[in-house]
Amino acid sequence: MGKTIEQIAVTQGHSISYIIDHNNRADIKKVNPSNTDIAIEFSIPESAFDNIQILIKNKVKTICGTTGWLARLNEVHSQIAHTNGTFLYASNFSIGVNLFFELNEWLAKRMNRLPKFDVTLAEIHHTEKKDAPSGTAITIAEAIIDNHQNYSKWTLEEEHINSTDIKIKHQRLGSVPGTHIVEYNSHLESIELKHIAHDRKVFAQGVIEVAEWVNNKKGILTIKDYIKSLVSNVL
Repeated sequence: MGKTIEQIAVTQGHSISYIIDHNNRADIKKVNPSNTDIAIEFSIPESAFDNIQILIKNKVKTICGTTGWLARLNEVHSQIAHTNGTFLYASNFSIGVNLFFELNEWLAKRMNRLPKFDVTLAEIHHTEKKDAPSGTAITIAEAIIDNHQNYSKWTLEEEHINSTDIKIKHQRLGSVPGTHIVEYNSHLESIELKHIAHDRKVFAQGVIEVAEWVNNKKGILTIKDYIKSLVSNVL
C-alpha cells in the first residue's frame, strides 16, 4: 500500500519527503513541519501507535490507515487535543466504502424495528492481510451495534455463541483487494449490502485525496468529515 500511495502521489504532483520502513525506522524522528506537510502512516499494528506518537510530538499533521491498534486511539485523540495538532484515522479510505458505511448505519436504524431479521457480516481479503477481522468489518459491525438494540458485540464466526453477537465471517483468498457484505435474513426474504474493491489503488487514491483535504485543517478529523465536504450540496 505504501508503494502504491507513493506512485499516485508523485503522479499527481506531490513530492515525498521520507519513505520509512523497518530498514530506517529512526528517520521518522526527522520528520517535521519544515520538511513535511503531512505524514501518511500505513504500517503494521505493532508499530502504528509509536509512529503516531513521534509524529504528534514533532507537530506533524498525520493521517493513519493502519488497523489493529485502536485500543489506544483515545490516547492519540487526547494528545492531539492537548497539542492542537491534526490527526485523521480511517479504517478504509475508499470513497465507496465510506458511503457504504453511511448506508449501513441508515439500514441498521430501520432494521432495528424489524426483529425478525438476523444480521451477518462477511469480509474477504488477500492472504497477506495481517488482521482478522478487517478494520473495515469492525467499523461496519460497531455501527450496527450502535444503531440496533438486538446486538451488543461482534465475534468471529468460529466464536459465535450468543444471539446478541454479530457473527463476522472472514476469508483470506489469493490477492482479493477487499469485499465486505452485510446481510439481513428472515425465513421469507433477505437484504444485502455489498462493496467490492476491484483494485487496491482505490484505497491509495482515497488516501491522497484525503491528505490534500486535511492539509489545511486542524484538530481530530474523521473520514465522515471528508465525505460531508464532498456531498454537502447533494439532496
